[in-house]
Amino acid sequence: MITTEKLVYQHDNHYYEGSLSWDDAKAGPRPVVMIAHTFRGQGAFENEKSVHLAGLGYLAFAIDLYGQGRRAATPEVAANLMNELNDNRPLLEARLLHTLETISRHRLANSKKVAAIGFCFGGKCVLDLARSGANVIGVVSFHGIYDAPDHLEHTPIKAAVLILHGWEDPLAKPDSLVALGQELTRKGADWQILTFGHTGHAFTNPNAKDEKGGMFYQPTSNARAWRKMQEFLGEVFEDVFG
Repeated sequence: MITTEKLVYQHDNHYYEGSLSWDDAKAGPRPVVMIAHTFRGQGAFENEKSVHLAGLGYLAFAIDLYGQGRRAATPEVAANLMNELNDNRPLLEARLLHTLETISRHRLANSKKVAAIGFCFGGKCVLDLARSGANVIGVVSFHGIYDAPDHLEHTPIKAAVLILHGWEDPLAKPDSLVALGQELTRKGADWQILTFGHTGHAFTNPNAKDEKGGMFYQPTSNARAWRKMQEFLGEVFEDVFG
């Protein structure tokens, strides 16, 4: 049976509220997968991914990078919340590292086997987590944003990296994908990029319907990306139940 509960944690005099899921039919510590949210903030989309990952045997943590109660009901509010961190990448790094430390201390966490996945803005976040040199085994970016922060330019990337990208994504055009590949190579990462044709931004989100704007759900690409993520996690963790 999948158990889900809120996890409230504190950092820099602020509270954050994530959602934690696991299969309580399994005893003892298990690998951890952090889920970084879209620009709207942690919510139902990420919580659903957490439940699915718990069903695969992981301790899944839909993290909160904005703060308790700070969620966006409109794209305008979402952009403002996101840009607080886009404009201060060291602050984003600090929140990510504290979140990693928090979940690594959980009684069900195998702290030596932690990975992170992220969607849209969350895809940028998990890349920044890898760029920080943090002790995560792997990260997966779904339709992420690829611009690199200046302050981590000279930090090697220890984590394996999987990029799942829509070729027609208007927010991450082919030149940014090439630049990312060059960055990952320069920093010594074990990296893969899988690009889906006829696919734009937000291709994992059934509520994304702006085809003219390049932001639309693509069920085939979504299914392929999720399968590839499962394969990647199995590879980096080596044994889900180890």
